[in-house]
Amino acid sequence: MKKTLMCCLFLLVLAGCGGSDPLDPGNPVTLSMWHNFGGDMQQTLDMLIDEFNATVGRERGVIISVEAITSSAELQEALNRIVNGDPGAPQMPDITTAYPKTAIQFQAKGLIANLDETFTEEELSAYIPAFTDEGRFGDGGLYVFPFAKSTEILYLNQTLFDRFAAATGETMDCFSTFEGLADAAAQYYEWTDGQTPDIPNDGKQFFAADSWVNLAQTGMLQKGANLFNGENLAPENDSYTHIWETCYTPSVTGGFAIYDGYSSDLSKTGDIVCSTGSSAGILFYGDTITHPDAKVEQVEYSILPYPVFRGGEKIAIQRGNGLMVAKSDEKRESAAAVFLKWFTAPEQNMRLVSETGYLPVTDEAFETLMPQTLETVENPRVRQMLEAVMKMYSEYSFFVAPTFEAFDAITGDYEERYKTLLSEHREAYLADGGLEEKRALAEFLEVLNG
Repeated sequence: MKKTLMCCLFLLVLAGCGGSDPLDPGNPVTLSMWHNFGGDMQQTLDMLIDEFNATVGRERGVIISVEAITSSAELQEALNRIVNGDPGAPQMPDITTAYPKTAIQFQAKGLIANLDETFTEEELSAYIPAFTDEGRFGDGGLYVFPFAKSTEILYLNQTLFDRFAAATGETMDCFSTFEGLADAAAQYYEWTDGQTPDIPNDGKQFFAADSWVNLAQTGMLQKGANLFNGENLAPENDSYTHIWETCYTPSVTGGFAIYDGYSSDLSKTGDIVCSTGSSAGILFYGDTITHPDAKVEQVEYSILPYPVFRGGEKIAIQRGNGLMVAKSDEKRESAAAVFLKWFTAPEQNMRLVSETGYLPVTDEAFETLMPQTLETVENPRVRQMLEAVMKMYSEYSFFVAPTFEAFDAITGDYEERYKTLLSEHREAYLADGGLEEKRALAEFLEVLNG
C-alpha cells in the first residue's frame, strides 16, 4: 500500500509538471492562418511555414494551416464581416495579418488575444519598441505582433538626376531636406521647360510623395509639433504653415507632382526624378523607364534616407501590418505564440526581409544579421534599400501613426482635399500665373475644419 501510494504521488507530480505546458506533440493542434501576400512574399511565407511545421511545430505539437491567401481589400472585407457579426461571415482564423486600425475593433469586442500573456518581458525586449508599440491599444496590451515592417525612404532615378546635375551644377545635397527638394524641383522644371522653347509650360516634375498626409505627419514631428490632437487634425500652427509653404509653390508651378496613384508609376515613365514612399515598395521599381515616345532607357536608382525639414529632427514613420491571434483557449493561444516566436526570430525574419524588401523587427536582426545578409542579397535595389534603412536605424527615430477607428477616413479626406485644391491652383496658375499661398492655406484649413 505504501509503495502504491508513493507511485501515485510521483505520477501526480509528473502530471502537474507537464500541465505547465498545454501543448502535446502527441496531440497536435492545427491553427488556421490568413494572409494578404502574393508573389515573392507568398513564396517565402510558404517556405517558412513548411519549415516550421516540419521542425519546431512537430516538436511542440503545432501545425500552421494557411487557409486563405487574398488581397488586402478582400481580407479586410472578410475581417469586417467577422467583427461586425454579419450573417454568413466566415469563422475567424486563429492567426491573420491585420492592421492596428482593424485589430482595435476586434480588441474592443474581446475577440483577439493579448499577446503580453504569452510573451515574457525579456522576450518582448528583443523587438524594436516602435514596432511593438504600434500593436498596443485599448487596455495597453499587445494585440498586433510585428513581423514585417516598413518605413518611408527616398527613391532617386540617379540616371536622370546626373543628367540634370551635369547641366545645372545641382548636387546630391538637395535630397537631404524637403526645402532642398523644392529648390531643385523649381530648377528642374525650368531646365526641362527650356529644352522646348516653342512649347510653353511643358517642364517636367521632379518629386512626388506617395502620401502627402504622411509627409505632413512626419514633418510636423520633425519640427517638434504634431498633426493630430487626440483624434482630430490640428494643423493650425507655424510648423504646418512652413510645411505648406515648402510644398505649395513647387506643386502649383510644376516641380512637385500631384498624382492620384503610386509614384512608382511616374518613375517608370521618367516623369519624375525622385519620390518618397514605403521601403516595402522597392520591388515596384525596375531598371528601365519607358518614355512617351515608347523609347526604353536603362537607368540606375539610388535609395536615400527620408528627407528632413530644415532645423528638424531626423524622424521617419514606421508602418505595416502585423499578426493578430484569435482569443480562444490556453492551448491554441500558446500554440500561436510558439509560431510567432519562431517566425519573428532573427534568422527567420532576415530570410523574409532579404527576399521581400520589408524590415526586420528585432534589434539583433538590424544590428548583427542585417550587415551579414546584405552581402548575400541578390537584388541590388533591395540591397540599397536595406543599406539606407540601416543608416536611418542608427540616426533616426521612428514614430507610429495614431490608432483610432476614424483615422483612415480622416487621413483619406485630407489626402483627397489636398490634391484637389493644389490641382485647382495649378490650373489657375497656368491660366493667369498667380500664386496665392496664404489664401490657399486658409482655404484648405477651412475645408478641413468644415
